[in-house]
Amino acid sequence: MAGFRRGLSDTGFVEGQNVTIEYRWAEGPFEQLPAMAADLVDRKVNLILAGGSVIGVQAAMAATRSIPILFTTAVNPVAVGLVASLNRPGGNVTGVTLMSDELAPKRLELLHELFSGATKIALLTNPKNPTVFREDTEGIEEAAHALGQEIIIVSAPAPKTK
Repeated sequence: MAGFRRGLSDTGFVEGQNVTIEYRWAEGPFEQLPAMAADLVDRKVNLILAGGSVIGVQAAMAATRSIPILFTTAVNPVAVGLVASLNRPGGNVTGVTLMSDELAPKRLELLHELFSGATKIALLTNPKNPTVFREDTEGIEEAAHALGQEIIIVSAPAPKTK
């Protein structure tokens, strides 16, 4: 959030002076996201920033077709249906991606180079984020097989909040 605020400030926006930010944090329970997105639409916000989870972006997309939605995600937004294409996203949704699903096998290859004697590698995942879970694990499993390594996938869902 500090980087986001710096970016706003660099373009002349200062929270509390000429811009208001409505924060919503699901903190793990993704089932809260549709209601949170609907609340933001009811408040008639000018922009929805959905960071981290594809599920949050999908909730915002289901809540509005007119309010601009800006996302940050680690998956391919075309493959998961957030945008039509990377160069022409279309609709009211655009954003930034790290395309983790394409980088995950590269990270495994780097680990293999750094620790060439390692034959077993563990991957810690959050199965409550099914898009990242599915895409990351598929790519890493293929890379591990190609490198002759055993990959152990450990599911560790985010802790529930009170």
